[in-house]
Amino acid sequence: MGMAMMTDVNSNSEMRTALVGAGMISPFHLRAWRASGIKVVAVCDVDREKAEARAQEFGIERVYDDPADMFADGGFELVDIAASVGAHAPMTRMAADHGIHVMLQKPMTETVAEAEALIADVGDRVRFMIHENYRFRPHYMTVRDWIDEGRIGDVRHIGIMCRGQGLCPREGQEPFLVERQPYLKGFKRNLVFETMIHHLDVLRAIAGPLKVVAARLNRLAEGLPGEDTASILMERADGLIATADGCICAPGYPDLHGDRLEVIGTKGTIMMDYNTVFVVGDEASKIEVDLIGRYQECFDTTIAAFVAGVVNGTSFETDRLDNLETLRLMESVYRAAGVEVVDL
Repeated sequence: MGMAMMTDVNSNSEMRTALVGAGMISPFHLRAWRASGIKVVAVCDVDREKAEARAQEFGIERVYDDPADMFADGGFELVDIAASVGAHAPMTRMAADHGIHVMLQKPMTETVAEAEALIADVGDRVRFMIHENYRFRPHYMTVRDWIDEGRIGDVRHIGIMCRGQGLCPREGQEPFLVERQPYLKGFKRNLVFETMIHHLDVLRAIAGPLKVVAARLNRLAEGLPGEDTASILMERADGLIATADGCICAPGYPDLHGDRLEVIGTKGTIMMDYNTVFVVGDEASKIEVDLIGRYQECFDTTIAAFVAGVVNGTSFETDRLDNLETLRLMESVYRAAGVEVVDL
């Protein structure tokens, strides 16, 4: 088909959206669209039963199992692509061909080369933002706000860690994360690509551009091709050191991983320990975040930022060009660990 013109919008009331992908994360997206005031007019999934279930749950009128049909029927200016990673590039290209602004679930694509080609193909035909919501989670936002307020001065050193037992064996059952995400059985890359890409993005949000110095990956779980353990050493051009360490086969931790973050500045140190944030030595500053109760918040914030950027013509914090740098950092971890970067 011919190249479509970018859709112009001037207010929330003029916009409608469609959702591609009706999997386990889609209810969080749909609640966020509801909170934004934007009507979701269509939902599409190759598994039509999933699409129909979401449509019934959220009162969505149109249901599709073929995205080409959905885009051909039109009637929306935005699309939220929350499908599996292999569908990300073709769905984004299809949206751009129809002049539809794109919010795309992380990771953008399986490889940096694919992401670069996608960005080049889309160009400036439509607005294009990546749904990378970790930096907008409330405990991380607290850390970022405190840094911006100058509580610890200039950032000089950062360490982040994630721990979970989601891949630990369970008697008579699959490991929790395998039961929840069966595709992990075939994934050649796991922890860094699936999970720690979030942590790398947070480090970039705090420290700016980083370069991987060294990385080591390991597999503690049995029978899975992808890594579940990683230690990563990074540096900034001025000598700042950042580290990221993860393990999702760590007995005793929650099934879903929790995080620790320490940011050392010229005047103080911020510690985030799972749901608690405080300035070291000033325990009166401690706040506790209800991570489960406020989990929806990061989806609401991300989608609201997308809508504001489209309406106002302003930049996205997680624009596709910014997220490309996170992808490059993630891919360089595998290279530093001696792992060939190939398709999943």
